[in-house]
Amino acid sequence: MSAATPPAARADERVIDTRARAGRPSAGYWTGFVIVVAALAASPLVLPEFWQRFATEILIWGLLAMSSDLLIGYTGMVSFGHSAFFGLGMYGTAAALLAVRPPSLWLALAAGLGAAAVVAMFVAYFSTRLRDIYFAITTLVFSQIFYVIIFTWTEVTGGENGLTFRQPRFALPGLLSVPFTRDGLHWFVLGAVAISYLLLRRITQSPFGIVLQSIRENEPRTRAIGYHVERYKIVAVMLSGLFAGLAGVLYAIQNKFAAPDFVQFIVSGETVIFNVMGGMGTLVGPVAGAAFFLLMKEVLSRVFYEYYLIPVGVIFTVMVIFMPQGLLGFARRALNR
Repeated sequence: MSAATPPAARADERVIDTRARAGRPSAGYWTGFVIVVAALAASPLVLPEFWQRFATEILIWGLLAMSSDLLIGYTGMVSFGHSAFFGLGMYGTAAALLAVRPPSLWLALAAGLGAAAVVAMFVAYFSTRLRDIYFAITTLVFSQIFYVIIFTWTEVTGGENGLTFRQPRFALPGLLSVPFTRDGLHWFVLGAVAISYLLLRRITQSPFGIVLQSIRENEPRTRAIGYHVERYKIVAVMLSGLFAGLAGVLYAIQNKFAAPDFVQFIVSGETVIFNVMGGMGTLVGPVAGAAFFLLMKEVLSRVFYEYYLIPVGVIFTVMVIFMPQGLLGFARRALNR
């Protein structure tokens, strides 16, 4: 900024820079992070087969929730289009695994991320021109457009039946090539989610991430001090879509299929629920929200059978009323008493 920049604008810039520097992790943070990752890594050794697989799925849905939190919690943009990024990550993976023999894990990963990135660029370019509810509706419309395309383009996508494929081997060129075991797949997913969390945390606590939070708090003022708000929003949507696509890749590799149901807006709606239940703007909260929601559905479906969504809805409503900051916010308040 030039010397003619108003004092208030220079003060805002100093706040952004100071907050970015203050976000450096402490020794306590790294200790907690290592303990949690170690506990998750050890879980396949103690959990029965069903719950082990369930824990792996929670990690994948947690990654999807984290990717959404970059928009909802940090930028203040509610997206109902994450099912498109997640689903295109699945279908990009499926296309690569069906087209190449033998199936290549890294090619599938690249194809899934590439498909999600292309869709995210397309959605970001148009949707970020709008704000608030109009942005949310636009992302919802785009997710439904991609759902209809995938559902009706039977020759390529398999239509209603989706696509099934072989699970690729874990291979390091020139070093090893082994099939995934249940434990090995869990550790691979855990590694991908842990790295994604660290990257997202670095993004949110960088000057770029602080600008996103500034947009959330006061978009006109952020624009007034010289930041190109639209560009920041576009990049935020693209990054969010890329990590959502990675979640789709991991889900496809675990389950060995891609289906149009995962492109429906219901997936996006559940992703928003994960954020609300866990605590928006925290990254960790949405993962906790995903774990709580999925466990709640699993337990209640065994008790109430086809009517399990009624108690799920009641619990969610109660949480929104009495715990508006989510599980993480409630835990913080309880510990600070």
